[in-house]
Amino acid sequence: MWMAGGGVKGGVQLGKTDELGFNAIEDRVHVHDLHATILHLLGFDHTKLTYRAQGRDFRLTDVHGHVVRKILV
Repeated sequence: MWMAGGGVKGGVQLGKTDELGFNAIEDRVHVHDLHATILHLLGFDHTKLTYRAQGRDFRLTDVHGHVVRKILV
């Protein structure tokens, strides 16, 4: 994925894949971590952002998700 501007370090490449580019082998980032990082860059706290469905509060990042600080300025 490509991200630019708004607090993301320029020219940073995070992680590595196998020789075919199919499987991540180093510094894997889960989709919940990616969503938490994007929400952080937009100024939201992903742990407090909830929506109510079927009588229960849900988070976009579920109970997972950590901000990937390696790519932030």
